[in-house]
Amino acid sequence: MKLLFFITAMAVGQFVFCQEVYTDIKLALKNPSLVKRLDLSNQTISGLGELLPRFRNLEYLSLKNEHLAQIPKEIGLLTHLKVLDLSGNDFSVLPQEITYLNELEELYMNDETNLIVDKNFDIIKKLSHLKYLHLENDHLKDLPKNIKDLSHLEKLYLNNNELKTLPSEIKSIKSLKYIDVHDNMLPKEQMNDYKPYGIKIDF
Repeated sequence: MKLLFFITAMAVGQFVFCQEVYTDIKLALKNPSLVKRLDLSNQTISGLGELLPRFRNLEYLSLKNEHLAQIPKEIGLLTHLKVLDLSGNDFSVLPQEITYLNELEELYMNDETNLIVDKNFDIIKKLSHLKYLHLENDHLKDLPKNIKDLSHLEKLYLNNNELKTLPSEIKSIKSLKYIDVHDNMLPKEQMNDYKPYGIKIDF
């Protein structure tokens, strides 16, 4: 199946796309160099690590709900990626090779059950263009102090977790403008703590 989305039809995060979206890996492999958007959500694809390097010009990739125990290290070869959706998988730590994604601006890691958050932060802090991070419905009870190392982050989505507080270190992220904490256990009074830092919090 090949789907076409027009500019008025779909927005992913901060990005609006009008390119074709390929959802059939066999069809996409006919001309892999021309594929910029690949959505392999809810599919079980064998040999994924061998196939991904053929899509060198990808800007958007969704591996949502693949239940991958490990993210293929070959993903680091997709150096034009701007948006990556890894939601609904079973990995605990991202591969180091993901740090090669120098153009990546938006990363989705929603609906994960095995995330070791601090170790992942040690990796994604090296993504120099990462602006938008989604950690929604991950059963997070707290955030590690090394969140301060995500120095380019502008928006952080923490919806539907079990957070009772946010680490004070988060205030030191000078680029951070917005945090979404809907459906957590945070007291709304905390919102006032972030106003002097120019950070908007949505409860």
